[in-house]
Amino acid sequence: MLPDYSWLAWSVIFFSTYLTGVSKGGFAGGFGTLSVPLMALAIGPIEAAGLLLPLLLVMDAFTVKAWWGHHDMAEVRRLVPGMAIGVVIGTLTIGSLNEDGVRLLLGLMSLVFALYMLVRPAVSRPISSAWALPSGIGCGFTSFLAHAWAPPLNLYLIPRRLSKEAFIATIAIAFAVVNLMKLGPYLWLGEINFTSAWASLVLVPVAWFGVRSGIWLQHRVSEVLFYRLVILAMAVVGVQLIAKALG
Repeated sequence: MLPDYSWLAWSVIFFSTYLTGVSKGGFAGGFGTLSVPLMALAIGPIEAAGLLLPLLLVMDAFTVKAWWGHHDMAEVRRLVPGMAIGVVIGTLTIGSLNEDGVRLLLGLMSLVFALYMLVRPAVSRPISSAWALPSGIGCGFTSFLAHAWAPPLNLYLIPRRLSKEAFIATIAIAFAVVNLMKLGPYLWLGEINFTSAWASLVLVPVAWFGVRSGIWLQHRVSEVLFYRLVILAMAVVGVQLIAKALG
């Protein structure tokens, strides 16, 4: 049985799912960080994360297939241990946060992400591979809470100066790995249940269409304009979530 959401909530969920697919298909997850904060304006943030994870796994399959062969597997291997640690930390701490606490954290993460996007051009120098461990931990933790892996992962990978194709493909595989790590804990914590699974199943065509759209758009849309929209959207949603949590 599908969740009894309002038409407005379903509209937000459909839009967020499509946006995540577009982002994963062609823009290395740039808009994906927005999905849970946006859904959290319509439904509970923990519920939103549980609904989205099965869809992310479906999107991962499409995206990894599309970009396979362009990835840097050495970078993926460096990130995996940290991501596993981050997922464990998220599993142990999620129960101590109520929904307003999660909304507040998501809002702050959204604002931090917007700030990160503004200063990103200033952090383009090469960095040591030793930063893969803390980056992976941050990625695993923020991804577990809200599928918001982009800031810690990009802070490491962007200065590594991979080619555009290698960057997108490496992120696609890394995110697929961390999502698989999260599946067991999400089931154990009850964040994925029979009702949310039905909703996820209904949204699979939207996810597929989003990924295909992202692959098509990747060569046709200015990345500068795309990320300016990311900054604006994350800042607006972040402020709204913080206001809702504190209100």
